[in-house]
Amino acid sequence: MKKQFFHKLSQFIIVLVGISFFTFSLTYLSPGDPAEIMLTDCGNIPTPELLAQTRAELGLDKPFHERYGSWCSSVMKGDMGKSYSLKVPVTQKIKQAFLPTLNLSLLALFFMVVISFPLGILAAVKVNKWQDYLVRAFTFIGISVPSFWLGLIFLSIFGVTLKWVSVSGGKVDFRSMILPALTISLAMSSKYIRQIRHVFLEELDKSYVFGARMRGMKESVILWKHVLPNAMLPLITLLGLSLGSLLGGTAVVEIIYNWPGMGNMAIKAISYRDYPLIQAYVLLIALIYLIINMIVDYSYRYLDSRVKEVS
Repeated sequence: MKKQFFHKLSQFIIVLVGISFFTFSLTYLSPGDPAEIMLTDCGNIPTPELLAQTRAELGLDKPFHERYGSWCSSVMKGDMGKSYSLKVPVTQKIKQAFLPTLNLSLLALFFMVVISFPLGILAAVKVNKWQDYLVRAFTFIGISVPSFWLGLIFLSIFGVTLKWVSVSGGKVDFRSMILPALTISLAMSSKYIRQIRHVFLEELDKSYVFGARMRGMKESVILWKHVLPNAMLPLITLLGLSLGSLLGGTAVVEIIYNWPGMGNMAIKAISYRDYPLIQAYVLLIALIYLIINMIVDYSYRYLDSRVKEVS
């Protein structure tokens, strides 16, 4: 077990270093001069002297290997540099934006579970019946409709027509969080319903279910006592990875609802060529993905005795 843990940890570190190097290389090679963009945004004329001074202040005049080494050293100390556009420490901005995104992702995950589990199980139990066809039609529509279009429709109905929420957004409270969370969860629920239906159909087709039916066991007992625990194992993996994708995939919805989260911050950072902020965002999302993946992996080993025995 210890050997496997250290093997996973070494993979974790290698992937993280690789992602940091790749991200840093892309920002280094990308077109546009951050110093020139900064000066233009501040209303200054980017003269050669002023450009040289600004590049020196930002450390852009140093070679690539020096910049990357210095950045890695600072990150290890918890210092991710200073934002080019906001003129504040990157860690400060990340802390401000992370909590709204985390809250939004958790609420969206809750909505997704509440919507997808009942519908997915219903579609599996009533396979090839009108309930199954109706649920499958819902998933087809949910996958086909883009999140940004759904967000605009929700804003038009609940913001402009009914005036239940503010159209301008920017508020960080539970009421303002419901619509963006629903927008995210509806698209993800469609995919998750299909997964749940598929997993439950596989379990319902196994010999132990047939044996239980032959013994006269009630369908409800078979479903909840036997099928559900076995079906939960692969679904836990998907659920854990869904949280990671939510934390890193809310950018479009955050922009539409003007939600002050990580995705909104990342889009603005890209438009301003704010390299320190972009690098910190990518590194943090990668770190979250890796941690969640490791937690899910060990949870799966703990819950499934067959994996335990192989380990």
